[in-house]
Amino acid sequence: MGKTILRSKHKPGLAVLFVSLLVILGPGCEGFFVDPVLTGIAVGPSATIQTGTTIQMGAVGTYNDGSQKTLKSNVFWSSGTPSVASVSSSGLVTGVGPGQATITGASSTVTGTATITVTIGGLTAIQVSNQDNVTSIVYGNSEQFIATGTANGKQINITDSVTWSTHPSSIPNVSIASNSGLLVTTSGPTTAVQFDVVATDPTTNISNRMSFAVRP
Repeated sequence: MGKTILRSKHKPGLAVLFVSLLVILGPGCEGFFVDPVLTGIAVGPSATIQTGTTIQMGAVGTYNDGSQKTLKSNVFWSSGTPSVASVSSSGLVTGVGPGQATITGASSTVTGTATITVTIGGLTAIQVSNQDNVTSIVYGNSEQFIATGTANGKQINITDSVTWSTHPSSIPNVSIASNSGLLVTTSGPTTAVQFDVVATDPTTNISNRMSFAVRP
């Protein structure tokens, strides 16, 4: 008698072979997958806050596979101008003084920035003084005036945030920079002149003045 050979009617499909391959490789198959690489960070919001108030910053990472994810850890926060706005390790920004500050969020070598503008909150009074603590100067010299604001019980230098002027507004050989408080005089007059130097907060219109003189 001849031998009877049993033959399978079905050949293993590709799906079966792939599953078998995965079983054989086991945990080693993880090597086929690579974590996406962080390529950019968007930091925000850029906002305007008042002194003494806070705002929470956030960071969204963009990866080389096109995906995006909110970064909740491993972000280092810093402020370019801590005297204007400080930032905590968790990204909480506090308004310190009037002006603008750049807030940076960094993860490894990737960074993103946002701009925080701080205005004066709770301003109740302004005090006017000058750099040399004098009441007069000689024609041809200059003097830097200083504005100190009282806000929320704290003293804040607001020299660059107020509007400077003189009273009367027009004085021969005397001028003051409206945005900085620098008083400049030119030589020539032979008689002294007395006037007021005025600092005004443009938001609240709170102002104060100091009597000053320029002499030959």
